[in-house]
Amino acid sequence: MISFNSIDIAVITLFFITVLIIGFISGRKAKTSAESYLLNERKVGLFLFVLTNVSTWYGGILGVGEFSYKYGLLSWFTQGFPYYIFAFLFALFFAKKIRQASLFTIPDKIIAVYGEKAGLMAAIVVFVLVSPAPYLLMAANLFSLIFKIGIIPGLIFSLVLSSLYLIKGGYKADLYTDAFQFFVMFAGFIIIVLTAFLNFGGSDYLISSLPKSHLTLTGNASPAFIIVWFLVALWTFADPGFHQRCYAAKNGNVAAKGIIISIFFWALFDFLTTVTGLYSRAVFPNLENQIMSFPMLAQKLLSPGLKGLFYAALFATILSTLNSFFFLSATTIGRDFIFRFYKMKDENQLKKFTVIGLLISGVMAGLLAYFIPSVIQIWYTIGSICIPAIILPIISAYNEKLKIGAKYILWEMTLAVSSSFLWFLFRKEFALWFFAELEPMLVGLSFSIAVHLFGMIKRGSFSSEQKVK
Repeated sequence: MISFNSIDIAVITLFFITVLIIGFISGRKAKTSAESYLLNERKVGLFLFVLTNVSTWYGGILGVGEFSYKYGLLSWFTQGFPYYIFAFLFALFFAKKIRQASLFTIPDKIIAVYGEKAGLMAAIVVFVLVSPAPYLLMAANLFSLIFKIGIIPGLIFSLVLSSLYLIKGGYKADLYTDAFQFFVMFAGFIIIVLTAFLNFGGSDYLISSLPKSHLTLTGNASPAFIIVWFLVALWTFADPGFHQRCYAAKNGNVAAKGIIISIFFWALFDFLTTVTGLYSRAVFPNLENQIMSFPMLAQKLLSPGLKGLFYAALFATILSTLNSFFFLSATTIGRDFIFRFYKMKDENQLKKFTVIGLLISGVMAGLLAYFIPSVIQIWYTIGSICIPAIILPIISAYNEKLKIGAKYILWEMTLAVSSSFLWFLFRKEFALWFFAELEPMLVGLSFSIAVHLFGMIKRGSFSSEQKVK
C-alpha cells in the first residue's frame, strides 16, 4: 500500500511549482522568430545540451522499473548498452552534418533530398513517433496515485504542467525545465540506491537474494528477444529529439561532444535504475504489479521528505520527456503540416502555428492515453509500425552513397509502414510458431531494406554524377 504524508506532498508540490516558475521565467523574453521559438536561436551550449539530452531520454521510468524487476541485468543489456553504441555512431557520423544543415525538422531534410511527397510521409511517421501519449499516461497515473484523483483529472494536470510554459517560451522554456529536472532525477535515484545499500548491504545481499539469471547480461532470454531489442535501439538514428537538439546546438562540435558526454550520464543513470530494480526484486520477490517496483521500494525504505523527493525524481524523468515530445509534436504540426499546407513563406509565422500544434497535440495525446490505457501497448504499437519506415530514409539523406530515387524512398516508407501494420494485426493468424512470433518491426525493416537495396541497384545504372530524381 502506497501512502504519503504532508511532507511528501509538500516536496512534490514544490517540485511542480519550481518547474512552472523556471518555465515561465526562462521563456519570458523568448522572441517570436522561428529560430528563437523553435530552436533557441541555435545557440545551445555544451552544458545545457548535455543536461536536456540526458533528461529527455528516460520518460518511461516506470517501465524501466518493471523491466529491471523482471529481467535484472538484461534490462541494461537491452535498454542501455545498444543505445550507447548507436548514440556514439550518431555523434560520430551525423551530429555535425545535421547541425550544418541548419533545418528545423526531419521532414525538412527528407524534402530537400527526396521531395515533397516523401517529406509529407516522413512528417506523418514522425508525428506518430513523437506522440506524448505514453508519457502523459504515466504522469497521469502518478498524479492519480499520489493525490487520489481520477485518470481524467490526472491527464488534465499533466497536460497543463508540461505544456503551459511552452506556449510563451517555446524551446527555451523546454531546455531550462529539462535542465532542472536532470538534477532532480539523479538526486532521487542516488538517494534510494544509497538507502538500499545501507539497509540491506551491497553485492553479497543481491547475489544471495536474486535468481541467478538476474545477474547475467542475457538472463534466460532467447537470442531473438535480444536481437529485436537491439533493432529497436536503431530508433536512435531517427529520434526527432536528437535531430532537434543538433539543430539547436551552437555548432557541430557541441552537438557531437554533447551526445558523447551524454552517454556517460546515461550509463550512470542506467546503473542507478538497474540497481534499484534489483533491490526491489530482492526485497519483494513476488510483487504482482511489477510496474510499481520502484514506488514499492521507496515506500519501504524512504523516510518522509526523501520519499517525496524520489517521487519528484519519477515525475522529473517523465515530465522532461513529456514536455519535449509535446513540443516536437507541436512543431511537426505547425511546421510540417500547417506551414507547408498553406505554402507559407514567412517562417516567423511558425510560432503561431506551433501554439496551435500544442493545442491539437494535447487533445490527441489525451484521447489516446485515455482510450489505450497501457504504456507498453502504446509504445509497442507505435514503434513496431513507424520505426522501420523512417530509419533508412534519414540515414540515406545524410549519406550520398546510400541515396536512392525519390519514388523508391516513398515506396520504401509506405511498404514498411503498411507491412508492419498488417503483420501487427494478423500475425497471430499463422499456425506456424515462427511466423506467429515474428515481430512486426522485423517485417517492416525487411521490406525497407529490400526496397532500399533495389533503389540503390537501380541508381547504380546511372552515372555517378547524376543527381537523385
